[in-house]
Amino acid sequence: MLDVAALELSAEERERIAHPLVGGVILFARNYAEPAQLSALTAAIRTARDPAPLIAVDQEGGRVQRFRDGFTAIPPMRSLGELWDRDVVGAAGEARRLGATIASELAACGVDFSFAPVVDLDHGRSGVIGDRAFHRNPNAVAHLATGFCAGLRSRGMAAVIKHFPGHGFVAADSHHEMPVDPRPLAALEKDDLVPFGALVRGGVEGVMPAHVAYPEVDAQPAGYSRVWLLDILRGRLGFDGVIFSDDLSMAGALGAGDVVARADAAHEAGCDVVLVCNDPEAAATLLSHWRPQPRTASEARCARLALRTPAPA
Repeated sequence: MLDVAALELSAEERERIAHPLVGGVILFARNYAEPAQLSALTAAIRTARDPAPLIAVDQEGGRVQRFRDGFTAIPPMRSLGELWDRDVVGAAGEARRLGATIASELAACGVDFSFAPVVDLDHGRSGVIGDRAFHRNPNAVAHLATGFCAGLRSRGMAAVIKHFPGHGFVAADSHHEMPVDPRPLAALEKDDLVPFGALVRGGVEGVMPAHVAYPEVDAQPAGYSRVWLLDILRGRLGFDGVIFSDDLSMAGALGAGDVVARADAAHEAGCDVVLVCNDPEAAATLLSHWRPQPRTASEARCARLALRTPAPA
């Protein structure tokens, strides 16, 4: 999954999207001016190849809402956690309503899904997570995220939860450095993994792992770890949806080597789709030199996500 530079596709970007390794495009604020322009851009992306690529965005709400003018202002998810403390049923209903709003507005402009919701716990340590998290209580996060995902599905949209197995305990920002979470697996299972397990049991369609190292569990950071992605996420939790890497251009991903080595590491660990954002030279290098082994299972998972149909509201 790659990005594009502006409000319209360049000839080079059309050619790049048509490459057989490209299965998706992620959009950013720079790609948005108003709804009609976004609809034209997504239509152009879809016609660049057959089958059409998946089109995604980070439209979480609060600080992370790429499309604003002409879209509903979505509050940070912490506001739902604060409501949950006063009114559990009302908060779950509001989470569903916000999920449905996001899905309706994105779908109307040709966007397939948002990388949302964030189900990291708010440990009060992480500035990059902060108010993007619903709550500190893992049961509250599971409850609210379940409502949010139900709202997405009510409008036919998949959910992609992040950042497995939890980014909220570490202070470091994985955009700029490699965070290290020193806790053992047993502590994570009792806390940060709770909402991931609940949402997997509920049939969540996608998961994005964190660029965070958990050395008590595996030497490799989660996004490059077969222990985390295959043994725990797929094996123990039973997840059978799409695993999207976080952006391989982030500092937390750079330890694996150049962009081809990073893509290899993520793919071999179990990621179905790897993201390369904000680095067109790296994207071009990856498409020229990466030779991943085809995976029928990955293609089937992506096809299931792409073919979602609206469920009853």
